[in-house]
Amino acid sequence: MRILLTGAAGFIGGRIAGLLGEAGHDVVGLDVMLDTAHLPGATLPAGVRRADVRDPAALDPLLAGVDAVCHQAAMVGNGVDAQDLAGYAAHNDLGTAVLLAAMARAGVGRLVLASSMVVYGEGRYVCREHGEVPPLTRRAADLDAGVFDPRCPHCEALLSWALVDETAPIRPRSSYAVSKVAQEQYAAAWATLEAGRCVALRYHNVYGPDMPADTPYSGVAAVFRSALERGAAPQVFEDGGQMRDFVHVDDVARANVVALERVGEHDVGVAAYNVCSGQPRSIAQMAGALADAFGGEQPILTGRHRAADVRHVVASPAAAVDGLGFTAAVPPEQGLRTFAHAPLRPTR
Repeated sequence: MRILLTGAAGFIGGRIAGLLGEAGHDVVGLDVMLDTAHLPGATLPAGVRRADVRDPAALDPLLAGVDAVCHQAAMVGNGVDAQDLAGYAAHNDLGTAVLLAAMARAGVGRLVLASSMVVYGEGRYVCREHGEVPPLTRRAADLDAGVFDPRCPHCEALLSWALVDETAPIRPRSSYAVSKVAQEQYAAAWATLEAGRCVALRYHNVYGPDMPADTPYSGVAAVFRSALERGAAPQVFEDGGQMRDFVHVDDVARANVVALERVGEHDVGVAAYNVCSGQPRSIAQMAGALADAFGGEQPILTGRHRAADVRHVVASPAAAVDGLGFTAAVPPEQGLRTFAHAPLRPTR
């Protein structure tokens, strides 16, 4: 297949480009080289063009003869504050809308979209008495007292987490999350209008070589790893008991290749899949494993908290197994051990 890959110079996009080439696909890559993910003036990888997905004049010639699009280009991270809202809307919302319009002009009807676990907001919670319930917003008094798990809306008992599948309610809690929901919704509208097929891959906590370092827009694994390189202890918020699924970038790239090769088998519309390792770990466990492998300072549980933070969100991998035939291959212990000494991407 001939595939247009946006964000082709990025952390995940670069890995996808390599795997697509190895699989014999013809890759047309573009990247705008945002300075939140790349050093100013950084050289583009071979075969990648500097172009902006918000520019129809740039997209139209690149889509000629293309069979499918793999859309990775985005402003990532949860944002620093409300001043980031416009940036997420401009790059993620508008960029996706312009790309989809260009795909319609070119007659390209297959899309793989990089979505995210953040669309769920909080994960899934269960009360011993009332079963599955939506959690209450965490109270400032509880957080200040070191009670970090959310409470049941009926009896106020502390809740237990459970696996989140793709039928979970969409409850975005950050500017980035809102933009990811918008991308999925734009894709759904395009699919309806153009009889298009889209696979939206909801990435969980991606880590691996070439992650952007020392930036608030990067993932927590890179933040901890950057601290270790500075000789500092990773600073873990709350009590470190926040549960997540850490998935290696090689598995994420492979999920994209599988989705591109199978998107044509899907019905018209958007099919969403969690992309995860299926082996959840707490933030403290991840930080400790990284510190041990690096040989650096052990993590510090700071007790610090932020009202908007999500306590637990842990993915079910079942739908991706059934619908794509995808299962992650890199267990967290192995992946974190190699990540501890892998190169990070400088951004300043």
